[in-house]
Amino acid sequence: MSSTHLKITDTLAEYIRASSLREPELLGRLRQETAVLPRGSMQITPEQGQFFSLLIQMLNAKDTLEIGVFTGYSSIAVALALPSDGRLIACDVSDEYTQVARRYWKEAGVTNKIELRLAPASETLDALIADGGAGSFDFVFIDADKQNYDRYYERSLVLLRSGGVLAIDNVLWKGQVADPQINDPETEAIRKLNAKIASDNRVIASMLPIGDGLTLALKRRSA
Repeated sequence: MSSTHLKITDTLAEYIRASSLREPELLGRLRQETAVLPRGSMQITPEQGQFFSLLIQMLNAKDTLEIGVFTGYSSIAVALALPSDGRLIACDVSDEYTQVARRYWKEAGVTNKIELRLAPASETLDALIADGGAGSFDFVFIDADKQNYDRYYERSLVLLRSGGVLAIDNVLWKGQVADPQINDPETEAIRKLNAKIASDNRVIASMLPIGDGLTLALKRRSA
């Protein structure tokens, strides 16, 4: 038995998708449209989207928050899994990319569940806290500017209810977090947050090698 993770080759990745992926046709089209954009690599993998859908249903989530929308793949995956009265507050600063998201939200029939807030995410999170939102969210997904990850993490913990789940994308950063010779600001920010979460008693966390690395952190009941 190997003590390390199985290397996911292109052939194995195709097998995983063929054997387990139930991607709606609309999300497949969105993924293809996004792939040709200048920053198309920022899109989450379809496996992550399906995993989020599973998490939302396991948590019986109703109130959710997304920090970083891009073209809307993750927000649609979450919104489709929410109940009819569920909500997703979607934070982003790009009107250009979220125009794509809004077009697909409408086609997916989830516009009524999503509230887009075009502003720096820290401002939106602070406003939610000031408006009494602390402890009211079931699920938060962070996938935005890496140098502010710690700030988003702290505010998200305030906004999460006890037993709520926080998901953080890009925690492996194409493997650069494990290379001590790489010390650019984004890599350092992710590396420091990874170390922080590993010893943070406010959460029960697990780092998963899915996509570009995904950390799940459950807020402890006593946190």
